[in-house]
Amino acid sequence: MTATVSDLLLDWYDAHARDLPWRARPGHVLPSDGSWPYRVWLSEVMLQQTTVAAVKPYFSAFTQRWPTVEALAAAPEEDVMAAWAGLGYYSRARNLVKCARAVAELGGFPANEEELRELPGLGAYTAAAVAAIAFDERAVVVDANVERVVARLFAVEEPLPGARKAIRDHADRITPTQRAGDFAQAMMDLGSGICTSRDPKCLLCPLAGHCAGRLTGDPARLPIKAPKKTKPLRLGRAFWVERDDSVWLVRREGTGMLGGMRALPDDGWSARGNGAGGPAGETLGRVRHGFTHFDLELSVEQVAEPLGEGEWWPLEEIDRAGLPTLFAKVARLALAR
Repeated sequence: MTATVSDLLLDWYDAHARDLPWRARPGHVLPSDGSWPYRVWLSEVMLQQTTVAAVKPYFSAFTQRWPTVEALAAAPEEDVMAAWAGLGYYSRARNLVKCARAVAELGGFPANEEELRELPGLGAYTAAAVAAIAFDERAVVVDANVERVVARLFAVEEPLPGARKAIRDHADRITPTQRAGDFAQAMMDLGSGICTSRDPKCLLCPLAGHCAGRLTGDPARLPIKAPKKTKPLRLGRAFWVERDDSVWLVRREGTGMLGGMRALPDDGWSARGNGAGGPAGETLGRVRHGFTHFDLELSVEQVAEPLGEGEWWPLEEIDRAGLPTLFAKVARLALAR
């Protein structure tokens, strides 16, 4: 009998699965303390648009400080936001707290994809991933790595994002009923280490004999992506107020860009437009930072008086303030001067 795609991939995964702190290796017994769905969910939220290398230290810190979903649910939101600082995409952290509190009220994570979708912040991908990996429910899990593997496996010629429905349909066809969680993780590992964006290692791939993209002679061109749009550049100012070896920090509003985070005062820049207003000060330099939909350039200016409601923060403890990456860059520039 000819081995199926799922058979070949699961055999490969049994031998080559990555050792990750949020993952149970094939054949290993799952934790008996009920923490497994929490760890899967937390890792999946952290891994959205973020690399494994960047997530590992954050995952370790979170699970040591808040080892259960109930512990995270009881944490003040500002503490979670501060612990998240530097990981980016801060709406994820706000939704993390909302979801943890909802799960705590339910008494645990729902075990099926449909009910998981009803939790705050869980989109189609995360709900499918938690259902498959934490509960071994058959679910079609398609992240960027899986998208690339499937587009090549079936030689999907339609450009993204229009091709996503066809890719999901193909992924559904090959997802097995048994070991759905291992299959999802195997697809992720294959895309991460073998079927890579620029240099697919087809000679090492367990699915090479089934791959229509390989037969085209140029699998690396798949999936076909629409040209990227040029991101707009926004301009703004950040204000450095220093006194008695302390710096003035404010708390950003709970919604919007970097909502709820400690930050330096600024002139009201946003994704929609440049900043305006604020006092004149001594220019210390400029900082540039990229967001998903726009780039931002801030003029860093030292002024004498505090702006807005805030607090004096000791300069020697600035690394403990939980500043988002943008304002950590501003602080480094100011301190260097």
